[in-house]
Amino acid sequence: MLIAALVLMVMHHRQEHANEQNEPETLNRTASAARSYARDVAAAPGGFPDRQAVRAIAERHDGTLISYTRSERSLTTTVRFFGEYEDTSMFGVSYSRAYRCYSIVLRTGDEGVPQARATPLEKCDAG
Repeated sequence: MLIAALVLMVMHHRQEHANEQNEPETLNRTASAARSYARDVAAAPGGFPDRQAVRAIAERHDGTLISYTRSERSLTTTVRFFGEYEDTSMFGVSYSRAYRCYSIVLRTGDEGVPQARATPLEKCDAG
């Protein structure tokens, strides 16, 4: 009985350790996708891209455009990204999703070149 309890405790510890690593790794991949999205929007030819172009860029980076505001001198977008990761337990493997929203503001600078300002990734709902 003691051996069985010890084996279960060791298994639980290993599962917890794996789970603690899975979510941060997923969030790092999500942050990388968000940065790539921001670079692509800022580098779009012809100034500020329209809503359809921004939506396509977001989808290419596994994101969903949730807000778009454009004026003559600025563009503000918010995109929801998600990352999926494994949660293991004694009963098997389940999958969880971490949703994060990312906003960027592009403003036309003095030389006419867009300058980007981004918010850190923030938790958001699945939508």
